[in-house]
Amino acid sequence: MMRRWGMSLTAAAAMIGLAACTPNGEDAPVNETDGLVVEEDLSGAALNAAIQAGEEHLEWLEEVEGEDALGFARLQNERALAQLQSDPRYQTLHDRALEVLESTDRIPYVGVRGGELWNFWRDAQNRHGLWRKTTVESYASGTPQWDVVLDVDALAAAEEKNWVWGGSSCLGPDYRLCMLTLSDGGSDASVRREFDVEARAFVEDGFVIPQTKGSSAWIDENTLLIATALDPDETTTSGYPFAVKRWTRGTPIEEAETVFSGQASDVGVWPARFEQADGTAYFVAIQRESFFEGVYWLLPDNAQSEPIALPLPRKSTPQALFDGQMIFTTEEDWAPVEGGPTYPAGAALSLDMAALAETGELPEVKTVFVPDSRQSVGSVAATANHLLMVINDNVVSQLEAFTYHDGGWTSQPVEAPQNASISIITADDQSDLAYVNVSGFLTPETLYRVTGELTLEPAMSAPAWFDAEGMIVEQRQARSADGTMIPYFIVRSAGTDGPQPTLLYAYGGFQVSMNPSYSGVMGRSWLENGGTYVLANIRGGGEFGPAWHQAGLRTNRQRIFDDLIAVAEDLIRTGETTAPQLGVMGGSNGGLLTGVMYVQRPDLWGAVISQVPLLDMMRFHLLLAGASWQDEYGFPDENEDERAFLRSISPVHNVETDGDYPPIFILTSTKDDRVHPGHARKLAFLLDALGHEMLYYENIEGGHSAAANLAEAAKRVSLEYTFLMQTLMDRTAGETQER
Repeated sequence: MMRRWGMSLTAAAAMIGLAACTPNGEDAPVNETDGLVVEEDLSGAALNAAIQAGEEHLEWLEEVEGEDALGFARLQNERALAQLQSDPRYQTLHDRALEVLESTDRIPYVGVRGGELWNFWRDAQNRHGLWRKTTVESYASGTPQWDVVLDVDALAAAEEKNWVWGGSSCLGPDYRLCMLTLSDGGSDASVRREFDVEARAFVEDGFVIPQTKGSSAWIDENTLLIATALDPDETTTSGYPFAVKRWTRGTPIEEAETVFSGQASDVGVWPARFEQADGTAYFVAIQRESFFEGVYWLLPDNAQSEPIALPLPRKSTPQALFDGQMIFTTEEDWAPVEGGPTYPAGAALSLDMAALAETGELPEVKTVFVPDSRQSVGSVAATANHLLMVINDNVVSQLEAFTYHDGGWTSQPVEAPQNASISIITADDQSDLAYVNVSGFLTPETLYRVTGELTLEPAMSAPAWFDAEGMIVEQRQARSADGTMIPYFIVRSAGTDGPQPTLLYAYGGFQVSMNPSYSGVMGRSWLENGGTYVLANIRGGGEFGPAWHQAGLRTNRQRIFDDLIAVAEDLIRTGETTAPQLGVMGGSNGGLLTGVMYVQRPDLWGAVISQVPLLDMMRFHLLLAGASWQDEYGFPDENEDERAFLRSISPVHNVETDGDYPPIFILTSTKDDRVHPGHARKLAFLLDALGHEMLYYENIEGGHSAAANLAEAAKRVSLEYTFLMQTLMDRTAGETQER
């Protein structure tokens, strides 16, 4: 198939001012034909037929910085922004969202290092952010005095880079030397540079790892473990490194000594340091042979010894070191000893790490916690005297404190707010200091300090950003196609009369749980304007442990889609909304979910939003990190059944030329080096060619979040809520019937 532009892209850009301004729709006239002319054989119907037949893959849209691809994106941006930003509600939504996102009243969440509390902060004056610290006493005052260690805005200006903070890894016990992660524009590939906290400067001739997907871990002040994707010969098909190397200060990175090597077919290999309160540290290479399976290799202290494969389940996750015990969770049923007990998937277990390191043999396995069918283990962290664990029970949280003595584990509950989501923010293994966050749909976040007596003391609270008076939260269930009951939360005004505009959000993949949480932006933009919000806990997530996730893997994925369909149908059946008033939103894997909803059940929706999505399931494994997700979705080049199933659900391959589809808003980011922007571009191009109602916005900056800073994030969400108001509220005003 051939394509051509009606004029050169350079001429088109010059005509509408794209070369000189960001695509904000203010300085350039809208080109009604979008400047795009197609050959006769690339008419919408012919293009769709060619895609259906596997003869056209629109690979030109996979050229991330390709002139044609970016030209298409910019012209679509102009159209979307012209429609949405001209709406008088847009600016109000934007300003109110930005107020929330940049507010100085937000909780400054911290991590504890060496008895000090560290925070990274962005606001209106600090778009790139401040890396800063304070004392425990100052933080407890509620108005901490911050000591700024690095001003990333000043750094970005001095180096003329759009630096986006990616975190820090510091060497204890003094935490003076840190490896800082910075990306230019928000991509996953990042630069890592050594920083001296005391000197407040990057170390001259210090460790610097050029931009790459990888990681590092400290051995000592002169030695790092590194995994980089700098050398194509040491890079997996997913784009990650498969070799871990020991790098000594003062030597070129090219001379770093390989201490462990995996395979190009692995997802990736990463180094890790596990350390407990007495300073004992173990160094591990994490080899992920697939997204969910792998081996943990204990790295030796000297070059003469070989790495030891830890005898853990292939589907497991080390969580913490506490009192000599390595605590890990399992994602599969595990019988470590023939004839011995079988531990169920989702259990938290432990073993003696020193004994394992000495012998390489599996020591006695201890049970920490075994969830029931409606429970799952959440965050885990160790203080000096307790192992803290969040246990989710029917998608609400409890906090437990475990101790290890006399060869076994005991626990006691920590009294915490009920019917809320709890997450452990940070814990200090040198003391009993820990902080946990508590929130709900209508309850702003409150940060609590965990005391040595295992009580929660309020430390800080976020402001209430929207008026929740008269609003209620209910948890309901819908019956999926196979009879499984799917829980969902509905947040609405108690005084509603009749069906209401409703936004349904879900994710459904990678064992990621969707828990109740407070969103000032959503509350202001949607709930206060009369909308109802629904969060669906469909399969594919981790709300009820590994089995809930694994029920929807590969060719079983239709269960996940059926779950969301069941929730949507239940909302309509119970009169909460109608199909023209119901919108669905999701991002990344959730973008695939909403793309499937668009093509499988267009009759259910008044609007669809697909954010940074996967949409071409015939080529997902060939694009950027896509190969790493085949364990989740399937192996289209290796398994005919999986390929056929992926073809049957792939949104790009299942659009009907004359189908009756709801309006869709597709968003992505040029800088997203995780989910390729080509996915979103392809569906947008096809729908545009077919004349289906579609808006497309591509953020030229920003990574997988599609926003490199808070101002861009405010713009994105305001575009989305304006779209939802135009489609679910304006078009259905006064209507109650289904279309």
